[in-house]
Amino acid sequence: MDSLGRLESIIARRRSADPDDSYVAQLNVRGLPVMARKLGEEAVETVIAALSGNRDELTAEAADLLFHLLVLLNAKDVPLGDVLAELDRREGLSGLEEKAARG
Repeated sequence: MDSLGRLESIIARRRSADPDDSYVAQLNVRGLPVMARKLGEEAVETVIAALSGNRDELTAEAADLLFHLLVLLNAKDVPLGDVLAELDRREGLSGLEEKAARG
């Protein structure tokens, strides 16, 4: 299993853990608006790191972004496999073609 798959499994297990012992459980207790806001914060931090030119900072922020995305997907019961299947479906399409097909 790849690292994202392993992380998805860890997040699923920690979702119902004691919030005093798990950040994932804390996020789930606080609800979707908090998870979504945290994902947005991480996205902004990733953009800032990309613009700063610091590779290590960008790497760390990208990891935070992926983690928080997986937390949100798990809370909405969307498996990573579904996201990967969507990416597979789009393979071979240009970004412009895929966007136009959404209507």
